Amino acid sequence: MPKKGKADEGSDTPERAPLPASLLRNVAPRYCEDRAVEVFGMAKLVFGMNQSLDGYVDHTKMATGPELFRHWTEHVGGLAGSVYGRRMYETMRYWDEDRPEWSAEHRKFALAWRRQPKWVVSRSSASVGPNATHVEGDIETTIRDLKVRLAGEIAISGPDLAGSLSDLGLIDEYRLYLHPVVLGGGKPFFAGPRPPLRLVATDRVGEDVIRLTYVPV
Repeated sequence: MPKKGKADEGSDTPERAPLPASLLRNVAPRYCEDRAVEVFGMAKLVFGMNQSLDGYVDHTKMATGPELFRHWTEHVGGLAGSVYGRRMYETMRYWDEDRPEWSAEHRKFALAWRRQPKWVVSRSSASVGPNATHVEGDIETTIRDLKVRLAGEIAISGPDLAGSLSDLGLIDEYRLYLHPVVLGGGKPFFAGPRPPLRLVATDRVGEDVIRLTYVPV
């Protein structure tokens, strides 16, 4: 057996166990969730979208090359689930039914998207498709519950929804996929002012897209 050091002699006090996540949340929500992701394996909420150099997210005006498309397919296939605003979900339902003009890569993405659990946040009644759940009422409680129950990454889809969840301190990571285009207007990636962020990674995706990854400070 290893010998006791001087600091250990005369002390049989057991190592203190960490406080439960439920208690920590009541004390300090941001600290709790940062530590819980690290220690308890809570899910991470990630907001990422293609955007122009001047900060707008109109996907119809940005090209998605083969490598970037494969990147998104792998990303969607690896998610624990996705949370959508109503309008973004209605846009993405394009992938719910096969289309004759699709390539093999399109079908692969559609399969990954259909398989993942989806939650659709809407104050009004919303029609949702397979593997999707309509969320109304207390959105904060629902999202916190998903973070506790799931493991891995949960994607947040839509700037307005992401803005609301950011205001609640629930977004763990922001991923900006910068395309070499300037749109001059449109829907911004950030729906409003944000607290300071810290850059943690830069990655090149395909020929001309740079992904910047930020976390709240």
